[in-house]
Amino acid sequence: MSIFTMIDKFKGRKPSCTAVIVAAGESTRMGADKLFLPLAGIPVLARTLMQFELCRAVSEIIVVTREDKIVPVADLCKEYGVTKATKILLGGATRVESSAAGVFQADRHSKLIAISDGARPLVTPELIESAVETAKTYRAVTVAVPVKDTIKTAENGVVTGTPDRDTMFAVQTPQVFEADIIKGALTKALRDKLPVTDDCSAVEALGHPVYLVDGSYENIKITTPEDLSLSEALLAARGVRR
Repeated sequence: MSIFTMIDKFKGRKPSCTAVIVAAGESTRMGADKLFLPLAGIPVLARTLMQFELCRAVSEIIVVTREDKIVPVADLCKEYGVTKATKILLGGATRVESSAAGVFQADRHSKLIAISDGARPLVTPELIESAVETAKTYRAVTVAVPVKDTIKTAENGVVTGTPDRDTMFAVQTPQVFEADIIKGALTKALRDKLPVTDDCSAVEALGHPVYLVDGSYENIKITTPEDLSLSEALLAARGVRR
């Protein structure tokens, strides 16, 4: 595993929560590297990292990215004052591999590990802190919002059922876990090649309950050009402009 160590200023300090920011995707649906696209004049990934930098509950940030982005991410952290970033790591071919790359390099003193998408630039320090504080009690949590639309299941284009919307939630990040729990979950997921799409799924496979924390409908993940336009509008509504 290739590790690019940025700074060593955390010697002697004991992080209580390490944030692992997963930024190793290929951005195939965007047509360009979405993490470096400007959002109100600042790259998407920089906006994400700045929110974790501002969160008092986070004492260390680890970024997991592609090999060709290691140096650009390091430059981004320096340019935008992300001083909590201690490591930039090479990710893997899957979400589980990339999450594990960061989780197993977290400071050994970190009792909690928050894993989040690099492409959620509208997350707020308050939302992050809420998840971290809740995880101190419940050990495994994720931010989520109730589903607004009616959901249908279907096979071959034919509706097969309508789940109860009151039991449906759209899961977001950050997802926060006790360090030992997420390390064990990711180890099992890698060993058993589990087809998990988020880190909570790996924890669920251990049989450990995952609790929900109120998320925000504004905490969207940038996936398509439309998401970028919507994020610009939401930032403008917050008074953030170019």
